[in-house]
Amino acid sequence: MNPGACTLADFCQNLELPNAEVIFYPQLFQQQKSNQLFTELLNQIEWKQEPIKIFGKSVLQPRLTAYYGTQAYTYSGVTMQPLPWNAPLLQIKQEIEPLVNTQFNGVLLNLYRNGQDYMGWHSDDEHNLAKGAIIASLSFGETRRFILRRRDNHQIKIELNLGDGDFLVMGGDTQKFWQHHVPKTAKSNHPRINLTFRVIEQ
Repeated sequence: MNPGACTLADFCQNLELPNAEVIFYPQLFQQQKSNQLFTELLNQIEWKQEPIKIFGKSVLQPRLTAYYGTQAYTYSGVTMQPLPWNAPLLQIKQEIEPLVNTQFNGVLLNLYRNGQDYMGWHSDDEHNLAKGAIIASLSFGETRRFILRRRDNHQIKIELNLGDGDFLVMGGDTQKFWQHHVPKTAKSNHPRINLTFRVIEQ
């Protein structure tokens, strides 16, 4: 499964990356709607700071997380049991699924409380993700840098500023050949919420 081609030049952008299929939809959700969803997610999601395993050691993640859906999801040595879909998540899910022709059964949410919260370099290639399925990333709140780099050549990079209402779709062999991360920044003191919708194997 892949995200398909972007044929609406004024609405989305195909990122020209070798061995990757990435489509960027700037401001898929307009400001008023984004503000509403940001507030609902901030207040209604059960945010936690969960530990993960890094080089065999348990450390707290440098951000808050939550996982919703119908299938358990395992990453970084931790299995997350899903909470049931709530109203704002279902609303978002129903709006994005026709756009990418995919039915998602899980969403991982990250709350970056300020510029000191971050996401390290990684690929979303866990064994329980459906092979070849897309990952759909939606951002609300503060704009943060999002960087992709080749796994076999870290000098090959592309950087995006993902802002309020921006939607990024990764499919094909993107996770096989590319890593991504959200670095720390001294420029941000405001929160950002990111949702990554996934297809988890049953």
